[in-house]
Amino acid sequence: MSDTKPRLSDQPIPGDRSRMEETERMVRVDHAGEFGAVRIYAGQRAILGENHPKAELLRHMHDQEKVHLAKFDQIINERNVRPTIMAPLWDIAGFALGATTALMGEKAAMACTQAVEEVIDEHYESQRAKLKDQDPELEDVIETFQAEEVEHKRIAEENGAEEAVGYPVLSATIKAGCRAAIWISKRV
Repeated sequence: MSDTKPRLSDQPIPGDRSRMEETERMVRVDHAGEFGAVRIYAGQRAILGENHPKAELLRHMHDQEKVHLAKFDQIINERNVRPTIMAPLWDIAGFALGATTALMGEKAAMACTQAVEEVIDEHYESQRAKLKDQDPELEDVIETFQAEEVEHKRIAEENGAEEAVGYPVLSATIKAGCRAAIWISKRV
């Protein structure tokens, strides 16, 4: 005789968020993340300039992030999801991160991109696992954008990200900051 009772971990418990609440958090944090990415590239481009040898790569990634943000602007409005109240801070912090890493040199800027995109790849993968065919529209958007974020990570690696001075510390610090921003943006 087999035990057919559902596992406790599969059952909701008091305090669990509804599927709608979870999806709203996903939209809010993804909107915030794409906004932050746009600001990081804006900071890098402001320092490195349009005549820098990596200017075209940065423009390409920046333009893709702008498309991501526009789509999440649309989704946040269509679904009436409250954006994070942290946007003014992410505006400044994103630009400052981009500008600071660019001031450290193009390899540091690429290390920044690699670190951010690694965290975002993991984040999007986690969201896709949670959605599991529950919201095909959002899943498709996340899957498409995740592929582009992985492309950005690959570009950064191919352009010397790991050769940046202090790479291990720089990368770990940026990843920790990204994870903190994700945690905060889901909630406020």
